[in-house]
Amino acid sequence: MKFSMLYADARGQLYDHPHYALVGRTGDRFTEPLPEEMIPLPEGASLTLVPGGIPLGVDRKGDFRLVREAATVIKASARNSGRNQGPVFAVGALLPQGYTRTLLPAYRREAGEKPLPLLGYAAVGMYREKFYVAAVETDQPAKWNPCGYNTADLSELVADKVNKYPGNRILAQLARCSLDYGCLTAQNIFYGRWEGGIPVSPVCNANCLGCISLQPAECCPSPQERINFTPTVEEIIQVGLPHLEEAPEGIISFGQGCEGEPSLAVRVVAPAVSTLRSQTSKGTININTNAGLRPAIREICQAGLDAMRVSVIGPSEEVYNSYYRPRDYNLNNVAESIKIAKAHGVYVSLNLLTLPGLTDREGEIEALIQLVQATVVDLIQFRNLNIDPDQFLPLLPPRDDEILGITELIRILKRELPNTALGSFSRPVRPD
Repeated sequence: MKFSMLYADARGQLYDHPHYALVGRTGDRFTEPLPEEMIPLPEGASLTLVPGGIPLGVDRKGDFRLVREAATVIKASARNSGRNQGPVFAVGALLPQGYTRTLLPAYRREAGEKPLPLLGYAAVGMYREKFYVAAVETDQPAKWNPCGYNTADLSELVADKVNKYPGNRILAQLARCSLDYGCLTAQNIFYGRWEGGIPVSPVCNANCLGCISLQPAECCPSPQERINFTPTVEEIIQVGLPHLEEAPEGIISFGQGCEGEPSLAVRVVAPAVSTLRSQTSKGTININTNAGLRPAIREICQAGLDAMRVSVIGPSEEVYNSYYRPRDYNLNNVAESIKIAKAHGVYVSLNLLTLPGLTDREGEIEALIQLVQATVVDLIQFRNLNIDPDQFLPLLPPRDDEILGITELIRILKRELPNTALGSFSRPVRPD
């Protein structure tokens, strides 16, 4: 299968190139995609320009070619004749949750460009008049289909719950996250279903390069604004208790995109977990955490935590530190926290931030398997890393281990870790 290269003009008009085939990127390399690395563009995906990205394709001789102006392409395609001339841009796909990229878009950007927005761009092309994207499905996305969110009644549902607890700052924050940012876990609190987020911490003990709630002014803008308060135990109970008791497959999760590290709010999180568990046995209480603060993790687990999702980008110290830039903890502390949680009967997931050309390197795969085996992790969740690769990859030392590919990564993990589930989403671990 040969997939046609896509590009767009300055007005957003989309074209498929009549002579150049699709090229993807893995790490710092350009490559033509294999058929197994491509799927039809799934429902809920969207196409977008790569700001400042000069599109790159491959010609029939196998040479990589940049396309800088629409006129170059228009002359080669009679059906596009008469279109306005001008610059063209690379195109990427943004995937719905449950799909993992296999390749990044191929493009070049001029020196001095600001980092790309914090989005998970995937390579996208065309085959027989249909869009195909470089991705694999890694979980069942039905619950997270965008069609089930931002519904006509959402504003009314938000208003009803906010008015019920008019002084609850968590609900005020979730209302903003739902209506302004379109956050799905925030909306689930108001829909009364599945996994709902409860932000608790305005501070963090890491300075992640791709943090979505706090970025320096010279970088890309954060897509969300971080909360500026620590809630009370009562505020947490008001939001969490009805969700645990009433939501089908209900999960409440501390550690959302609009906050810092939730374990730093242990003084309210631990008593809130204990109180919730004293009032209901239903639902799953989960924390999304970097797990660097071992004493806090132990205290929260002892309070009755059910599940913990630990964010990692890789099991090697150099990769981990380059992205998370941790303060007062290290990757060994993270592994120790996982063991603490497992000793308390907590279901542990790894939130594996996945980047083609990094996560699927031979050395990273071997180290990941060793980490999972040593800590007895229950689930690996694949999450696309939203970062400009040209901002992050130069921070890493050169390496020559082989890039095996995302599809091969998944095959290896299934073979080597038969007792560890693979997916993309947190799962309820207690019966309703």
